[in-house]
Amino acid sequence: MTSFYDTHCHLYMKHFGNEVDQVVQNTWNEGVSNILVPGIDIQTSKTAIKLAEKYEYVYAAVGIHPHDADSVPSDWQEQLIQLSAHPKVVAIGEIGLDFYRNYSPADIQKEIFQSQLEIALQVQKPIIFHERNSALEIWQILENFTERFISTFNKEWGVFHSFGSTMEFAMRAIENKLMIGVSGPITYKTAHEKRNVIAALPLTSLLLETDAPYLTPHPHRGKRNSPEYIPIIAEKISELKQCKIEDVGNITSSNADRLFSWRSVH
Repeated sequence: MTSFYDTHCHLYMKHFGNEVDQVVQNTWNEGVSNILVPGIDIQTSKTAIKLAEKYEYVYAAVGIHPHDADSVPSDWQEQLIQLSAHPKVVAIGEIGLDFYRNYSPADIQKEIFQSQLEIALQVQKPIIFHERNSALEIWQILENFTERFISTFNKEWGVFHSFGSTMEFAMRAIENKLMIGVSGPITYKTAHEKRNVIAALPLTSLLLETDAPYLTPHPHRGKRNSPEYIPIIAEKISELKQCKIEDVGNITSSNADRLFSWRSVH
């Protein structure tokens, strides 16, 4: 049986309204058996955990998004550590740097990011990275952390969510035991560079994700994204790789099992 996972979906966003139950059911009907919901601040991290408690095959990640770096409560680190202890929290995320929107000052983004890297090491949870127009700066910070993470985890220890950077940074990530998240934009007609990068990477380094409600794949672009669209992304990868969609599903799901130390509950 083919297995698909959505390793990045913001089910708590207002776009889903009161339809979350139906979305989760539709997702399962499409063969997507696990959903990972990452927080972007303390409150959404708590909500992600509540969703994980409600639905047996939904899991949570907790973290401070770079957009929210300058509005954290004074005790945010203590709260994050406490939240990370929940049995269905499988990662710290999404965290990183965003120099495209610049909603928070760069120095504060870097400070909060580095603090969360330390927390991830302390609680021994893998990381979901947010990187936008900031790959160079993220790697300048990671240079001081990669050896510690590799020795602590002795396996892959993070994923670059919705990867949109260059082949150089993709290979650098893989060489440092990080995975690459593939989302809806790979289906867009103009996304030639994204497709070229993903086509060149090994399936054993890829994860499927939607970033729902955002980044809706073609042909649903312009509508709310949903984790039930994961097979569309898998199908595009299978075209690029000239392999069976079943292989894309099963291998990327195995990658997620390895990274997040979870197993499908179905």
